[in-house]
This record gives sequence, structure tokens and C-alpha cells, in this order.
Amino acid sequence: MAKARSSHGSGPSQRQLRVGELIRRTLSDLLARGEVHDPDLAGASITVGEVTTSPDLKVATAYVMPLGGRDAEKVLAALRRNRGELRRQVARGLTLKFAPELRFALDETFDRIDETRRLFAREDVQRDLAGPDGEGDGDYDRDAQGDTGGDGS
Repeated sequence: MAKARSSHGSGPSQRQLRVGELIRRTLSDLLARGEVHDPDLAGASITVGEVTTSPDLKVATAYVMPLGGRDAEKVLAALRRNRGELRRQVARGLTLKFAPELRFALDETFDRIDETRRLFAREDVQRDLAGPDGEGDGDYDRDAQGDTGGDGS
């Protein structure tokens, strides 16, 4: 008998992650090949950064961003207009009982990364990273990559 899953902060299940990734790859391929015939999508290079699914796998939200962020709202509107066609084409590549309803949202991951870098570069944050005794190099990039400035071991 399967264990009952607690939904309290446990995050997505392995199945949700697998299905989301399968949908992401399928959508990326469809958009790269230009299989959706819409003038607003013609020639647009669209990145599908992530797809999250609901626990019952009936709703999938695709986080997308056109190359360079140009005409993002126009591309998003075109994807939403064509979601029925995209759903049918994605369903062909899935082995699920139901094809999930597709929703589209702008991927703001890169904006958050830029904001985080900007915050870490601030002088007062660098001072806090150095600590009260002034030790530490305040170099968050090197620390984040695992290089603590030690003896190299």
C-alpha cells in the first residue's frame, strides 16, 4: 500500500517534476520548430524555463520568456490564444490519461538573479558578509562556488 503524502510544504512529487519536464521539452521543441501558426509567434525565439504541474497533473503552468525579453506581453498573449492547439500537440507526446490544461506566465527568474547580484554588490551587504571582526573576503561569488580561499584542498 502506498504511503499517504502530506501536502504541508513537501514540494512537488517526483511525478509532478517528471511530467513538468516532459511538457517543458515538448513545448520547447514545438515552439522551436514553429509548429504553431500565429504571426506573433513567427520567428520568435521563446525559452521555456520551467513547467510546474498541479498535484493532480490537470494544470501545467509554463514559464516562458522570448529571447532578450522583447515583446514579452505580445508573445504571452499569442501563447494564451493558441493554448488549445499547443495542448493537443503536447498531448501527442505524453502518455497521460488526461492532457493538462496549459497556462503561460512570464519567467522572471533572470530578473530575480540580477536583483540578487545587485544587492550582494552593495557596500553595506559586503561589510555584513565580511563579519564583525572584518574577517572574510566578502566575495560572494567565490564563496558560492565552494572556494573559501583556504589551502586549495
